[in-house]
Amino acid sequence: MTDYTDIAARIRALTEGETDEVALMATIACELHHSDDRFDWTGFYRVTAPELLKIGPYQGGHGCLVIPFSRGVCGAAARTGQVQLVADVDAFPGHIACASSTRSEIVLPVFGKGGRLIGVLDIDSDRPDAFNEADAAALKDILDDAFGQL
Repeated sequence: MTDYTDIAARIRALTEGETDEVALMATIACELHHSDDRFDWTGFYRVTAPELLKIGPYQGGHGCLVIPFSRGVCGAAARTGQVQLVADVDAFPGHIACASSTRSEIVLPVFGKGGRLIGVLDIDSDRPDAFNEADAAALKDILDDAFGQL
């Protein structure tokens, strides 16, 4: 089981005082990716234009470069502002297969101060049904702590 308390403490120690979004994303992606063997691809997509996400810092194989809010799991998280827990990516309408090894996925919207959407955190697993509500809650707390004041 993932020790999110320990991960959150490490991330907090590494990012204390940091206000650059990309630096925070790079550090968080690295810490998360290497903390759990369920995490096959871990990274951020940044809001770079209205209704548009572009690849940000990540760990793992290549990701998609551009994702419109209207497509895929990441687009759904950005569009709705809601966590997307997908037990089987093949069953998700409009799933974008950036990697053929992906079986399940969790995507969380990343909000800054005042509820400004910064991007999304996308974690893919090569295992089916790899994520649950406990993962979602712990990851949301980490993101709120890191980005909530920006």
